[in-house]
Amino acid sequence: MAAQEKITVYNLADLKNTTDDAIPNYLTSLNFTPSHLLTDVRLALGFSAFALSAACFAWDYKLGFESTKTYTAFAVALYTILNGFLTFWILYVEKGTIYQGTSPRGDKIRISTETKKNVPVYHMTIEVKDGKTGETKTLKISRSFTEWFDAAGRFVAAPLQTVLAQGVDVIGKVDTKRANAVKTEGGESGPAAAVYTPEMLAMLSGAGVSVVGSAAETATGTETAEAKKGGKRRKN
Repeated sequence: MAAQEKITVYNLADLKNTTDDAIPNYLTSLNFTPSHLLTDVRLALGFSAFALSAACFAWDYKLGFESTKTYTAFAVALYTILNGFLTFWILYVEKGTIYQGTSPRGDKIRISTETKKNVPVYHMTIEVKDGKTGETKTLKISRSFTEWFDAAGRFVAAPLQTVLAQGVDVIGKVDTKRANAVKTEGGESGPAAAVYTPEMLAMLSGAGVSVVGSAAETATGTETAEAKKGGKRRKN
């Protein structure tokens, strides 16, 4: 079995980017249909600005500045407008969106994420629009990265998928296995995580996967405590 890729656990950007990439993959595996509208518009704006710059360079190189300065002035103004609109699109329309799509049941879902500086907590904002009634509701979930990354920097998808399935009804209706997993007592920040029993942890460990977080610590806390006590020796 190939070694699982590790990331630097002290790099908040790596933690967020890896998690951001995992969510669309998970939803795709559940037969959600992604919408690429936001990305397509951003690419169109970016390529348009690039094409305008290339054209400006070409006519200046071939015809000279004096004969094309009027066109260059228009090009500069248009380039400024395009880049301004691109910035507006990223900051106020996309707003950190990592996924937008439709569930197999016809419900619309949009997921935006963010982190705070030097705080290893993953904040998710999920907007769901009911496919039948058109009603829209917004959910906010905040969880520690330690729930799906171990100390070595290995990513484990199952705990993250369980958080989403139990916290977002649209996802839970499709992934009923994770949605109905046994829960621990949750806090105000989001839904409770699934309990990983010693047998489940042993099975995951045998597959070369590490599971960490409050649920895993609950399942292994006794064994760890006993191991620490057993390792101590009194000095005579």
